[in-house]
Amino acid sequence: MKSSYLRAGAALACTLALSACGGGDGELVLGGSFAGVTKTGLVLTNNGGSDYAVPVPANSTGAGTFAFPTLVSTDDQYNVEVKARPSNTETCEVRQGRGRAAFHVQTVQVICTIKTHELKGTITGLKGELVLVNGADRQTLGAGATSFTMAKVSEDAAYGVAVLQQPANQSCTVANGSGTMGANDVTNVVVTCAP
Repeated sequence: MKSSYLRAGAALACTLALSACGGGDGELVLGGSFAGVTKTGLVLTNNGGSDYAVPVPANSTGAGTFAFPTLVSTDDQYNVEVKARPSNTETCEVRQGRGRAAFHVQTVQVICTIKTHELKGTITGLKGELVLVNGADRQTLGAGATSFTMAKVSEDAAYGVAVLQQPANQSCTVANGSGTMGANDVTNVVVTCAP
């Protein structure tokens, strides 16, 4: 009889302890999705606790999912914040990063905006209409043009300026037209048209 009272008392103590700390110790996943992450450097925290470095996705889209390695308890409040961001980003914004955990949380969104830089250069000898391309960007230049500016390119992205359409009776070549966009504008692309 005495042992049954002890068992009941122990069970009650366990129940009270669990309810006081939010229903258990770490049974719920806290995570979500991210976008605009093309290099290492994104570090997230929950309630200012342990840092979590988000791995760079294997795909080239910069998008993926994440989950904190430390589980949260039922009824715990969470507050996901960016502690550090990749060097090629302007900002990293957390959406739906605050709440109280009732189920697995997979709705946190981290959106990073990648820096962009200008891609431009000079033209010599152009006597007709010239069309330059860089990926999907297309620029049409008229006779006498001495410079051009393509659409901005994301930092760390590849670029390749090429001639899509030559001017009538001329041949234009591109120098310094391809590479990987660094931390500064690319301004040294040279288009030379002859004769």
